[in-house]
Amino acid sequence: MKENRKIRWGIIGLGNIAHQFAKDLLLVEDAELAAVASRDSEKSKEFAEKYQCKKAYSTYDDIINDDNIDILYIATPHNSHASLTIKGLQNNKHILCEKPIALNYDDALQMIQASKANTKFFMEAFWTRFNPSFREAFSRIKKGEIGEIKYINADFAFYVEKFGNIGDRKVDMKLGGGALLDVGVYPLFLCYIVLGIPTEIVAKSNFHTSGADLQTSMILQYENAQAILHSSFVSTSNIKATINGTKGRINLNTMWHEAQSYILNIENHEEEFLLPTKGKGFTYEIEECHQCIKGNRIESELWSHQNSLDLIKIVDLVKNQIGLEYPS
Repeated sequence: MKENRKIRWGIIGLGNIAHQFAKDLLLVEDAELAAVASRDSEKSKEFAEKYQCKKAYSTYDDIINDDNIDILYIATPHNSHASLTIKGLQNNKHILCEKPIALNYDDALQMIQASKANTKFFMEAFWTRFNPSFREAFSRIKKGEIGEIKYINADFAFYVEKFGNIGDRKVDMKLGGGALLDVGVYPLFLCYIVLGIPTEIVAKSNFHTSGADLQTSMILQYENAQAILHSSFVSTSNIKATINGTKGRINLNTMWHEAQSYILNIENHEEEFLLPTKGKGFTYEIEECHQCIKGNRIESELWSHQNSLDLIKIVDLVKNQIGLEYPS
């Protein structure tokens, strides 16, 4: 790839998060939105017009087979992540796939194997990993500025007043619905990045009539630390995260997964560090994709294939704890 050529993106699945992503894509100088795809042709045309995109497809196969696309952003419901990713990789496309990577570890492993077999870049779109506030706070933690980490507390909840009866992504088991996969993966991600894989997990949930979890609380046990986490569709929450060490603590401010700042507290002295994002904040994971593609790398060092496998393994352990099982 020529160093000065723009990287051409395609977007599959044109829901709310795709709109947010497209807005940020326009802020990245060496990015071009080349095509979008929805099974609803009118939706596809309207999306393309809104973001100055030349091609609007009404099937996913058409965009996957378009030779003028370098990388696909997959923003469809969770159940289709694996199949679309693998098909895209096999069709010479780099892939950025929304979190969670897949419904289970086995599917995630097949996706990564396809990336390696086809030597194409693949990354789970855990945008928080590239957020400036998170990266700086994590760097302080790694340097030991707040001592040895002993306790993490993080939540992610928002109130859903009414669920649709048919095909509501949030609670449809066929689509991978439920609070755990939708928002619970964020606090699990935080604990994994800071403390690694837990030695034990205790989790409890309240469920929708569909079988999807509406509310899940988790205790993660580590050899020398603990974490208490929560995800929910049935109430609001602070959406804050606190990492507590033997010398101090760091607060990732609301909404912590897209934090614009963090607070460092050492010996009861607090200092806030402001790091506002460019756009919503998807810009940073987009730039990471570009750097990896231009460097002929098939994975990111900041959020690697192994990181995604480790995280989905933790998610599977929580699913087993609460008895959550998706249709195969």
